[in-house]
Amino acid sequence: MKALVVGNWKMHDTIAQAVQLVDGLLAVVDQFPDTVDVAIAPPFTALQAVSERLRGQSRIALGAQTMHWEDAGPFTGEISPPMLKDLGVGYVIIGHSERRAFCAETDETVNKKAHAALKHAITPIIAVGESLDEKSAGQTKTKVVMQTHAALRDLTSNQIRQIVLAYEPIWAIGTGRSDDPRNADSTMQEIRSANAELQDVRILYGGSVKPQNMAGYAAMPNIDGALVGGASLAADSFAAIVRAAAPR
Repeated sequence: MKALVVGNWKMHDTIAQAVQLVDGLLAVVDQFPDTVDVAIAPPFTALQAVSERLRGQSRIALGAQTMHWEDAGPFTGEISPPMLKDLGVGYVIIGHSERRAFCAETDETVNKKAHAALKHAITPIIAVGESLDEKSAGQTKTKVVMQTHAALRDLTSNQIRQIVLAYEPIWAIGTGRSDDPRNADSTMQEIRSANAELQDVRILYGGSVKPQNMAGYAAMPNIDGALVGGASLAADSFAAIVRAAAPR
């Protein structure tokens, strides 16, 4: 299975800074392994400028960090799937723990957004993960399997095969603490086993991914790449992660 590495820029970079970062990635794009797909998800304000910079090349795809599930309507401050499609967006991150914690994202809205993304031929990257308290209570696998089932509700088998999942232990996001590759792989095996159609779906690891630890994750059988936060904000570190993500 071809690996996928996605850079989630979160709330970072002005338009000028975003363009500078993309130019840095394009300068080293020839070093990216053919066995790894690459996408970046800038903030909404920079999507158009980044889209223009990426036009005419095929190695780096454009992603968004979230979206609404409706095509249009009275939803102040929201962005619709057609708006993203108009900008050339091919991926959208759905259900990130920060959206769940601070922006009222729920299992229900994650499912609605998954349906909407697929309707508009945008690949949803659906994030699941457990808190530190849930991990300490031994509830990791129960939590992520429950979230996975909820996210896939009423999707057809063909639709499920078109998605991407991302396991992001909440306690590892932005903390510098990353899950042990074997532990992460075990959890991701449980996620993969939640639905028969997930056998050929890419599942990414996220949570303090760095150039130094990516190879360890890439060596695991159930880890098909990474959803990268802070380390995606510098071209050299992100490129190093992409190189290290090549399937072993």
